[in-house]
Amino acid sequence: MSQSRHVPVMLQRCLDLLAPALERPGAVVVDCTLGLGGHSEALLARFPEARLVALDRDKEALRLSGERLAPFGERADLVHAVYDELPDVLDRLGLSRVDGVLFDLGVSSMQLDEADRGFAYAQDAPLDMRMDQTTGIGAAEVLNTYPPGELVRILRAYGEEKQAKRIVSAVVRERDKEPFTNSARLVELIRDSLPQAAKRTGGNPAKRTFQALRIEVNGELTVLERAIPAAVKALAVGGRIAVLSYHSLEDRLVKQVFAAGAANTAPPGLPVVPERYQPRLKLLTRGAELPTEEEIAENRRAAPARLRGAQRIREDAE
Repeated sequence: MSQSRHVPVMLQRCLDLLAPALERPGAVVVDCTLGLGGHSEALLARFPEARLVALDRDKEALRLSGERLAPFGERADLVHAVYDELPDVLDRLGLSRVDGVLFDLGVSSMQLDEADRGFAYAQDAPLDMRMDQTTGIGAAEVLNTYPPGELVRILRAYGEEKQAKRIVSAVVRERDKEPFTNSARLVELIRDSLPQAAKRTGGNPAKRTFQALRIEVNGELTVLERAIPAAVKALAVGGRIAVLSYHSLEDRLVKQVFAAGAANTAPPGLPVVPERYQPRLKLLTRGAELPTEEEIAENRRAAPARLRGAQRIREDAE
């Protein structure tokens, strides 16, 4: 088990951002992306009066983090759920409002490190990429069955891949000969289909395609579009939310939700702004905060991280 998987990204900064909302007795904090439990363990240790609700769609992650968080006993509720199911989870637990919410988006290091899950393009594995292996279709099925136009759309929208058409025409030609099952064949095909100039920039040329497939297989952006507003809605006044994203598509979504919440929505020209038009959120970060160079040196998976935080300052207008 590699050490890098145990290093939660921007941990200290996340804890500091959430701290003012979690230091009082009885505070409830939700970790929407439990993973291996690194952030959750730190939240429970730093805020001894707080109760944790932690969600993950990956049953193996829940099992492993359950062992890790066992010493905290009943202070931790671990729930098998996707994070857009947050309102239902809180409802089942009888919680109307929470004081803190943390999202650490992207693939958990466990999923990247488990060779047979097919997330990593650096090693050959079955093309699966499902975060919850009990449901849905894997990446191989997407590659083998989606119409070419749909595959091009996915690679462009979710992978920001400029060479989407080239890659997809190669995929379609190859899948007709033999369906895709493993990642190495796909990595090789991408390498072969890209022009020389495209291979020289931005790391492994398969990275963008793998990201696009992963987002499609897990419905990540669709889920996130529902989850961030739902999390903001669940915050009590004074409550805080911190979100770590790992690519521009996620970060843009978070930025838009926070900006909308922090905006004054009054029609122009009102001498006094009625309460219902006043901002519901206060931004806690100037733009997106980045990890320090020291942190990136210790944990290369922190490199693409972007952190945004916001505080709930008033209830929604009825």
